[in-house]
Amino acid sequence: MAGLPPAVRALVEMSPVEDFVQAVLAEALPGVNVQTLIQPAQAFPLVLIRRYPQVGDWSGDTRFVDVADMIIHTFAEDPDGNEDAALLAEAVRVVLRDAWLLNRIVPGRGHLVRYEMTSAPRRATDWATATGPVQYADLPSGVWRYETLFRLAVRKPKTKPFS
Repeated sequence: MAGLPPAVRALVEMSPVEDFVQAVLAEALPGVNVQTLIQPAQAFPLVLIRRYPQVGDWSGDTRFVDVADMIIHTFAEDPDGNEDAALLAEAVRVVLRDAWLLNRIVPGRGHLVRYEMTSAPRRATDWATATGPVQYADLPSGVWRYETLFRLAVRKPKTKPFS
């Protein structure tokens, strides 16, 4: 038997915040790859969504709300890659803000009940920001990356995601 048993899937109340964000951004950004993982032969422009660990500081409510610190990376290629990656970061900010203000519901995923940009977009030169001795590979020539940090609170959907 492959995958989780139906009884286990039926227990799930909240889906990953990454899935909610991916659904919202993919619908609003046509022509842009919106992903949670980098592909071996990655195409650009790209929005990469990652949840950042909240060590000892999770402020959600296990009954209703998941709170996530998100790092959203935007990538674009030359000839205007630097500007395009910055503009894409701004478009992501607007889409998430509007999803919050307009109470955008994603079926089976929930809706935003809190939105905060905790660090404005900033240019970075490698695939991911490194702290400590581990360093990440440089981006391919002509590809630019911006990263923005958000704190999002997503209320669980009215019905369980896998009911």
